[in-house]
Amino acid sequence: MAEKRNKDTVDIDKLGTTEIIDKINDEDKKVALAVEKEQENIAKAVDLIVKRLKKDGRLFYIGSGTSGKLGVIDASECPPSFGIDDSMVQGIISGGDKALSDWLEHTEDDEELASKDLQDKGVTEKDIVVGITASGNTPYVMAAIKYANQIGATTIGLICNPEGKLKENCDNYICIDVGPEVIMGSTRMKAGTAQKMVLNMLSTASMIRLGKVYSNLMINVKPINEKLKKRAKEIVHLVTKADESLITEVLKKCDYDAKVATVMIKKKCSVIEARDFISKNDGVINQFVL
Repeated sequence: MAEKRNKDTVDIDKLGTTEIIDKINDEDKKVALAVEKEQENIAKAVDLIVKRLKKDGRLFYIGSGTSGKLGVIDASECPPSFGIDDSMVQGIISGGDKALSDWLEHTEDDEELASKDLQDKGVTEKDIVVGITASGNTPYVMAAIKYANQIGATTIGLICNPEGKLKENCDNYICIDVGPEVIMGSTRMKAGTAQKMVLNMLSTASMIRLGKVYSNLMINVKPINEKLKKRAKEIVHLVTKADESLITEVLKKCDYDAKVATVMIKKKCSVIEARDFISKNDGVINQFVL
C-alpha cells in the first residue's frame, strides 16, 4: 500500500546521494511488475473505452493533485499524437487550470465540485469516466464516479491501494499495488509512475483499436509544427518506401496529412479518392486494409 511506511528506506536520510538514488531506483523497478499483474483489467478497461468512443462517446480522466495532473497530461497529448478532436479525451483536475501549476490539495475533499466539473463538461451516459486516485478514497474522485454512475456513464477506477473503496463503485477497476513509497505517503512517486504507465496503455491501446495507428506509426499525427511535418514525411516513407520527392509532392497536396498521403501513394489515387477510401473504412487505415 502506497501510504504505509517502507521498511527498506527508513535510513534514507543517512545515505549519500548515490545511495539515495539507488534506493529510489530499486523501488521504481517494482512498478512495472505491479502494472503487469493488472494487464487483464487494463485490457478490459480499453475494451470499454473503445466501445464508448466508437459510439461517439468521450473519455474523461478525473482526479486531484498528481493523479489529476497525470490525467490532464495524457489527455492533452492525444490530439496531436493521434489526430483526434480535442473533445474526445479530456482531463479534469480538481481546482481547474490553476491546480496544474499550483497546489490546491484542499479541493480533493470537495465532493460537490466533482459533480459540477462533470456537469460543466456535459458528461452523459454515452461517455466513460476514469477516476484516478492513489489511495482509492479521494472524496472528489469518489463523488465524481458516483455522479457518473447515476447518469449512466461507464466508470473505471485507477487506484494503487487494494483497500481503496473506489473499486466497489466502478464498472471496472485497475489496482496497481506498488507497495510503500520511498517517502511515506509521497504518492507522486511510485503510485504516480504506475498511473502514468496505465494511462499510456489506456489511451494508446484505445487509439490503436480505433485505427489511429498504422503498424507502430502515428499515421494520424497532426502536422502543427515543422518537427511534426518531418515526422509525417518519415511515416509516409516508412509505409510506402516512395522517393522523397514524391512524398513531398503528395504531402503538399493534402496539407501534410500522413494518412491521406499514404493512401494516395499506395493506391495511386487523388486526394479526394484517398479521403473517400478512408471514410468508407471508418478512418481505419492499418495493415489489414492497405
